[in-house]
Amino acid sequence: MDISLMALDTPFYRNLHHILEATDDGNNKSSTGGPTRAYVRDARAMAATPADVKEYPNSYVFIVDMPGLKSGDIKVQVEEENVLVISGERKREHEQEEKEGVKYVRMERRIGKFMRKFVLPENANTEKISAICQDGVLTVTVEKLPPPEPKKPKLIQVQDPVHLLVLYEIYGNVDGFPASNF
Repeated sequence: MDISLMALDTPFYRNLHHILEATDDGNNKSSTGGPTRAYVRDARAMAATPADVKEYPNSYVFIVDMPGLKSGDIKVQVEEENVLVISGERKREHEQEEKEGVKYVRMERRIGKFMRKFVLPENANTEKISAICQDGVLTVTVEKLPPPEPKKPKLIQVQDPVHLLVLYEIYGNVDGFPASNF
């Protein structure tokens, strides 16, 4: 991010920005043993992205504010089999403005990354997910799996020992009841 746009263009902040840029190596790992800038960026993005979650009888609905983003700028995916990840990035459109000599005097609208992660419940059907973005509000619907059918009790017939003795005398050994039982 260009720190000069945030009214922080002083020698102190330029040096601080330079130090922060140098703390990550090329593999996106922190050289100081602390969190990487990518981790901090993701944590900020998640904290700054408001969301509501509703549970309906047949689905879960995630409503996420994504102001200024078009549907093509938003990514919805499932990671690790049950983690719903919603992300996007709003960039400043400044290329044309710079050519025309326009510069920001004040910049308050949020730019940067938007992201939320949700661990889905066991009954969420990750094969049936839909998403729609309208007026900067993303609605993601995750259908629920149908409840498992209750197991029917297994009926075990109780045999009359006299009846088994007659069967033994006619047919020999009856399954599960050796002759020694009689």
